[in-house]
Amino acid sequence: MRPKIDTHDLEIKIRKAREFLEEGHKVQATCLFRGREMAYQELGKLVLDKFAEALEEIAKVEGFPRMEGRRMHMKLTRR
Repeated sequence: MRPKIDTHDLEIKIRKAREFLEEGHKVQATCLFRGREMAYQELGKLVLDKFAEALEEIAKVEGFPRMEGRRMHMKLTRR
């Protein structure tokens, strides 16, 4: 994902993540920052929080969002 991802694109990724979680797999969400987007890391955190909030009835956050270079990762697992 990117910090400025469109709502429809995010909904598609949420739907796909829900399928993986229902099969019993873990999901890792990654937000990639390019160029000057590094100055707006809070936008990436908001996108990942929205992702986790949409899946909260089926998943719990295993690894909270953290930066590694230009990527912000978050891991979700099935409840």
